[in-house]
Amino acid sequence: MQNKGLIRTFAILFLLVSLYQLSFTYFAKNVEKDAVNYAESKATSNDIDKLAALEKQYLDSVANVPVLNLGFTEFTYNDLKDKEINLGLDLKGGINAILEVSVRDILMGLSNHSKNPVFNQALDLATKKEKESDKEYLQLFFDSFKEISKGNVKLSDPSIFGNKSLKDKINFKMTDDEVIPILSEEVKGSINTAFEVLRNRIDRFGVTQPNIQRIGESGRILIELPGAKDIDRVRKLLQSTAELQFWEVYDNQEMAQFFINANRTLAKILKTDETKASKDSISKDKEIDDLLGEVKDSVDVKKTNPLFSVFSPNIPQSQQQISSVVGSARVRDTAMVNQYLSMKEVRNLLPADMKYAKFLWDAKPIKDTDVINLYAIKSNREDAAPIEGDVISDASQVFDQLGANPEVSMSMNSKGTKQWAKITTANVGKFVAVVLDDYVYSAPRINDAITRGRSSISGQFTIEEAQDLANALKSGKLPAAARIIQSDVVGPSLGQEAINSGTISFGIALLVVLAWMMFYYGKAGIFSDIALAANIVFIFGTLAAFGAVLTLPGIAGIVLTIGMSVDANVLIYERIKEELDKGKGLKEAVNDGFGGALSSILDANITTLLTGIILYIFGTGPVKGFATTLMIGIITSLFSAIFITRLLIDWYLKKGNKLTFNTSITKNWFKNITIDFLKKRRIGYMVSGTVILIGLISLMTNGLNYGVDFTGGRTYTVRFDKAVSAPKVASDLKDVFGSLPEVKTFGNANQLKITTKYKIDDNGLNVDDDIQHLLYKGLHAFLPENITYDQFKGADNQMNVGIMQYIKVGPTIADDIKQAAIWAILGSLIVVFLYILMRFKKWQYSLGAVIAVFHDVLVVLAVFSLLYKFLPFDMEIDQSFIAAILTVVGYSLNDTVVIFDRIREFAHKHTASWPINDIVNKALDSTLGRTINTSVTTFIVLLAIFLFGGDSIKGFMFALMVGVVVGTYSSLFIATPVMYDTLMRSKTKSLK
Repeated sequence: MQNKGLIRTFAILFLLVSLYQLSFTYFAKNVEKDAVNYAESKATSNDIDKLAALEKQYLDSVANVPVLNLGFTEFTYNDLKDKEINLGLDLKGGINAILEVSVRDILMGLSNHSKNPVFNQALDLATKKEKESDKEYLQLFFDSFKEISKGNVKLSDPSIFGNKSLKDKINFKMTDDEVIPILSEEVKGSINTAFEVLRNRIDRFGVTQPNIQRIGESGRILIELPGAKDIDRVRKLLQSTAELQFWEVYDNQEMAQFFINANRTLAKILKTDETKASKDSISKDKEIDDLLGEVKDSVDVKKTNPLFSVFSPNIPQSQQQISSVVGSARVRDTAMVNQYLSMKEVRNLLPADMKYAKFLWDAKPIKDTDVINLYAIKSNREDAAPIEGDVISDASQVFDQLGANPEVSMSMNSKGTKQWAKITTANVGKFVAVVLDDYVYSAPRINDAITRGRSSISGQFTIEEAQDLANALKSGKLPAAARIIQSDVVGPSLGQEAINSGTISFGIALLVVLAWMMFYYGKAGIFSDIALAANIVFIFGTLAAFGAVLTLPGIAGIVLTIGMSVDANVLIYERIKEELDKGKGLKEAVNDGFGGALSSILDANITTLLTGIILYIFGTGPVKGFATTLMIGIITSLFSAIFITRLLIDWYLKKGNKLTFNTSITKNWFKNITIDFLKKRRIGYMVSGTVILIGLISLMTNGLNYGVDFTGGRTYTVRFDKAVSAPKVASDLKDVFGSLPEVKTFGNANQLKITTKYKIDDNGLNVDDDIQHLLYKGLHAFLPENITYDQFKGADNQMNVGIMQYIKVGPTIADDIKQAAIWAILGSLIVVFLYILMRFKKWQYSLGAVIAVFHDVLVVLAVFSLLYKFLPFDMEIDQSFIAAILTVVGYSLNDTVVIFDRIREFAHKHTASWPINDIVNKALDSTLGRTINTSVTTFIVLLAIFLFGGDSIKGFMFALMVGVVVGTYSSLFIATPVMYDTLMRSKTKSLK
């Protein structure tokens, strides 16, 4: 092997970097263990909410404090969390949702809710077309408007978009072709604004490792919040409209004395509380306090200056220092400041004319610090702002007259112009705050009265900050809230169970593979096991380094990769054994074995990698997590098998040791096999034809068990404290839902999966909560007597009863998921055909591979159609099933390509001496050991996940197990015979 030293160095560095990346997860978990210990030592009861609050208090205290010192650098807890492996919501609990900003509502808002019949008919037609088309709604509206108006009404009509709100951009003389790009930009801007508002809300929600991304230009936004526990709050947070307000503020001079008085009052309150406390509590908690860094000096400061120990008042020393900023604090201390300032004794210190004052924080910390500013807002009894955001007609980031400093230009409608003139006239020389969702984005000084409705806001802005403020201002005219059209909510209990089951299945699968390789290949198997262990470190290290999300299907992907990574070593070892049988020396056989197997290994893994890429493109959520780990695993397993195994074998042989690639038991397995596969191909065709025919009949009569991904609806996984009857539960739920829901046992007899389409077309903000109330009412007779609604919907950790998981898929996105699934499967078949055509230069190879893959897909569908009513686990056709189908495609191709590669090799060597059917049969014979070895190993690995990996992925793993069996069969009895038959009908009749 050339460049051995370079490869060895790279392997060591790769291993060290992977371990370095994984160390952050280890140290973060240690800090969290310390938080648990702290909470348990401080808590006076086992109340889960109190324990969680104490854990959070500990973690907040060390969030920005160095907790890991590596000598050359230090890391805070937040740094560790940023670098640890991200767990998906199925492992951590939380919510995954796709929200949609209604383009229809945006268009209605831009038209000032026009009553024009042509406009409204076009909206209705576009809405109808949307269910059957993959075009975006805006384009469907333009097409529908053109179809209905027939050129008699223009988009620029004063009753539609040629209105006062858009007068600066659209006039009634403009043609539709001129208006369309303007409307497109307005809609795009509204979606961008919604995205920014949601991102800012999520950043403040306190969830670690959140994910938010736009899905093209469709108006859809993907939100992932692993670890989120207050799901109701999340749902309201995501779906409520942006609340933009303009408020007058109290300046720092007006508030200075209040903060001084508040600090003194708090000191007295805390001193009184201290005298009531037990004197020995300090010594009892000393160890924990030391851990938190609460040294004596800081404790004394908190006693004498409780407010000023966490808050710095901005007390002016001159007129020039008067500001809208009344003080500042570190981000981690804001909750404590809020608590102090909201205390009744503190609020009573405010003068009578300031008693409605409310305190709001800046939208973001001061740049490059963790310090954030506080403002005092002049509120009132009704807490109603003088100006609401709906008066903003436009806002944009511009530059000042010198063209150097970024600022924000803002214009208002006629109503807003009057209100703005009034408030600016009354506050010349004072300040007005721009507030979005109760966070202050700017609080500029009013230099002059502004009476024309157009203003510029200047300050020490960066371009990005000015753009953020412009977006905040524009959010006030957001004509539609974002609605959740697909969501998946997983309770923390189910997440922990998934981690446990995933760990068990991973461990069992790993032990099986390690033991099998040693049993089958002896000492050589040990080297493969070492390479496999390194490969696992590489996979997890890469996941951590790139911030990829690890899901339960992702763990399945890693375990599957372990099974498939054995294939590369099997290919190499089988080739080495063939070279040894030819009488070559050990070192020469090793060299030729690695070289001879390389082409097959690369071809087999590239085809699987291509299907993984397609899966990543078309998948979402856990499916994308599966694709990510599968792709990473393929690449790292290639490196491990080809290079690390080779380095270990070369090192062993260099010492003069002898090495065998079998054991006394397996020495003669799969040797001297002479099966005439081609002679049996008609039997294979008949068997496959019969199975597929039965399957097609079943598909037409019995159908498939489609999940909510494809049909739309809501699915609840509900756990009870005892076994329940699914038919009886369904009957009781019919009384509350009006129609019979689908209810089936999911895993143990005390857990059900309940699916209903009740009100699935209703996008009301409270409809999800209403349906959960009905579900609670319908299931009340089967639940513990003392369980409350709040405990039921949150799957109370102590009772472990209630809603464990909740999935919602709207009908529109269900249609989109169907289309994406079809394109994913068709795309994989096309890509496979083209890749094999490129590699083997003959369409017959491509046709054989594609027909075999198509055969495998039909057989898996047939099995699911025939058995879903009888087998005791979930066999829904959902996105995970599509992932399984594509994985089957990749696996089947892996087998087929290895055989084709050997056929091509034999064709080059023996064309003159062997007839074509002998070349094909001998190629199949020579690869049979590898085919069965790999298939059995992979199947056993999948079986381990199936048995121990949890209920949620049983159907997914069953599809893969069927696929492995069928894929192995089709590579021998479908792909190769089809290639042979079509080749024999061609003129050239050549395999080369």
